[in-house]
Order: sequence, then C-alpha cells, then structure tokens
Amino acid sequence: MTKNRLRLPPLNAIKAFHAISRHGSIRAAADELLVTPQAVSQQIKLLEDTLQVALFERRGRSVEPTEAGLLLARYVEAGFEELAEGVRRVTQVKYQNRITLNVSPYFATRYLLPQLEDFRENLPGSDLRLTTMVETPDFKRDDIDVAVQWGYGDFGDLDSSLLLHDHKMICCAPELADQIKTPADLCAQRLLHPVLTNTLWQDILAFLGVEVADISSELAFHDAATMRRATMSALGVGLISRVDAMQDVQAGNLVAPLGEDLLSLMPEDQIPGFYLVLPRAHRRAEGIRQFCAWVCARDWSQRPD
Repeated sequence: MTKNRLRLPPLNAIKAFHAISRHGSIRAAADELLVTPQAVSQQIKLLEDTLQVALFERRGRSVEPTEAGLLLARYVEAGFEELAEGVRRVTQVKYQNRITLNVSPYFATRYLLPQLEDFRENLPGSDLRLTTMVETPDFKRDDIDVAVQWGYGDFGDLDSSLLLHDHKMICCAPELADQIKTPADLCAQRLLHPVLTNTLWQDILAFLGVEVADISSELAFHDAATMRRATMSALGVGLISRVDAMQDVQAGNLVAPLGEDLLSLMPEDQIPGFYLVLPRAHRRAEGIRQFCAWVCARDWSQRPD
C-alpha cells in the first residue's frame, strides 16, 4: 500500500515566502523576484490559504512573521540551501567530488588520520571534509555523507559495515589494584563507562557472573580519551580499548587487576566496534562509493604506531 504524500504548496508561493522572510518587506521581496508587490502579496495569500495558517502580520508597509511563519522559514531556508548544494554538486566538479565524513574522535585520531594520505593517493581528485562527533549524525540536518561510528551495529535503517571490534580491558590506576582481587570487587568501585551506552559494564559483569544490582557508582564520559585519563587519575575503574590498555600497562600507568585476557571470550554481539554508517542511497555518488570501498578494504586491526 502506497503512503499518501503531503502535497506541497506551489513553488512560486514558497519563493515569495522565502524572500519576505529574509527581507521583512513585501517591496524588497518583490524587487528581488522582479515582480510587483501585489504579485508577492497574492502568492503569500495563496500559501496561507493552502496551509490554512497565518504566516505574517501586516503592520503598515512592513510584515512580521507569526510563530508559524518563523517555524516554516527555518525549514524553507534549510530546503533552499539543500537544493543549492545539490545544484552545485551536479554542475561543478569540486562539489561533485566533495565527501563530508563524520568520524568517532577515537577512530579518527588512532586509526584514520595516519591513513588519509593513502586515501588521497588512491583518489587524488576527492575533496574530503572531516568532522568528529561522538553521536551518530543526522545525515540530512548535519550535511554528512558518510560516518564511522562506535557502537554495536544497531543503526536503524542506515547501512552499516563493521570495520573493527573495540575489545576492552578492565583497568585501574596502580593505587587501586590491591582493592580488586575478584570480579565481585568491581561492585565496590566507581565504574567508568561511555555516555553512548550504559550496558557495557552490565554485559561484562553478567559475563563474569557478578550481580549487576550491586554496582556502587558509575561515572560516564563522552569520549574514550577522557575516560582513559580519568582511569589513570584513579577516579575509578575504566574500560580501555585493548591497544591503548596494553601500552599503558607496559608503561606502568595502568594495571589490569583481573588479567589482560579476562574479556577475550565475551560473546561477539556484546563487543562494541567501529562501523561504517551511511544512508544506502549515498553510495550512488561515485566519490562516496570509492571512499566506502577504500575504508572496507583496509585491515584496521593493523594500527600504525
């Protein structure tokens, strides 16, 4: 069964509304559109009649947007910007080759940045724009083409491919190590976990046979680097990515009080990872398709030092 699509108002009415919203004047909008003020007023009346809502209050020669007018203006402005970007991309080579990439900060600094030169050598004409947000972006609102996100692969309708498992080690500062002799001792400690998920410790404690309800306290961090520093500062017991944890343990900055391989046999679906994530339709763009092929072809477990 086909869903009924919302019938949009005439484009000329939307253009008139957009012009008035920016200028705050019917005459100025008419000058921009090269029509008479009467024609602009007629288009606004048509739009208001179509939507059955007042968009402006007339005050002499000026107009003031209503609350509905202000709300609609935001979406119309965003729509015209998106349309302009689409036109630029299909008519100008430099925009056709642009790829806006959002990457988990940890993956960006530890894995991606050292490898970007290889990508540029393989696709020399690409224009890569990099942002780092922890949360999965709104691809339309944030103007993101493709992302690399941390999680468990549950990204809704988005297309996702696992790049690398993020195996964790239970670590603490050396001064806390004597307090943790068995998994049950973790319940008396402050447990540090990422903001993106509060189930990681629960899964680990359940795997170790510890009652989750006995947790003393928790502290959440927005990114892995901050959690790592907090663990070194003895703020609590952290879950550190294994490649970093091994370096910190060898340097004497951290201790794995219950062993380095304690979590190695956890079920795979309970191990987070870094995923390539994007709307399926975005793969139709040649540059994005090539970038995805490059990312998925690499062995990200071989992290450069």
